[in-house]
Amino acid sequence: MYIRESFTLSNLARSSGRLPRVALLLVYVIASRMLPRLVQHQIFNPDPLYLSFCASIHRHPSSPESSTSLSNRQNRVFLIKEEAIMDAITQLQRQFVEYTTSLYREGYLDDQFTQLQKLQDESNPDFVVEVVTLFFEDSEKLLNNLATALQQENIDYKQVDAHVHQFKGSSSSIGAQRVKNVCVVFRNYCDEKNLDGCVLCLQQAKNEYILIRNKLEALFNLEQQILQAGGSVPMMA
Repeated sequence: MYIRESFTLSNLARSSGRLPRVALLLVYVIASRMLPRLVQHQIFNPDPLYLSFCASIHRHPSSPESSTSLSNRQNRVFLIKEEAIMDAITQLQRQFVEYTTSLYREGYLDDQFTQLQKLQDESNPDFVVEVVTLFFEDSEKLLNNLATALQQENIDYKQVDAHVHQFKGSSSSIGAQRVKNVCVVFRNYCDEKNLDGCVLCLQQAKNEYILIRNKLEALFNLEQQILQAGGSVPMMA
């Protein structure tokens, strides 16, 4: 079938007076469905506004297929986000294990810290942090007391030794191995009443304390990142 006469909205408007309204509506429907084919064969020359309207319908269909497609896209986006979160958690857990392993390998921690972690459970999830925080507070006081004691004109080495013994016990309780080792040497100098040796050990004890404090704070920060992301903190064997 060939359409010899150019069919436009203007022609349709001119003929609308001769057509019943139902027929006129039917013509519009048929024209809108034939639009893509007619335009392709250049046998139909609609008004630009009507073309724009039809094109917008094709770009934004309201069919069930479009809703399903949108739902599928949303599901894919959700799955991609979930996968990204799981990848981030896995990476944080790997960093936690590697960092903790390095603390043991380099002698900052010993097995006592592992035993401390095993005492933590769901009923007391902050147990390790609380114990280590107490160690930090005690260490600050003991280091200040030691500095004051060694600055006295007449040094009481028994008192100095008592402070060092307490510091050694506190560091041993959390597995701060390098701090504990310095305290062992420190006590020997106290027995010898060696002031230079005691002053040197005090400085070493301060340095080791600052190191283990910074490293444990970094470890706890990693733990918090894992938990906030929805993961679980790996347990070291």
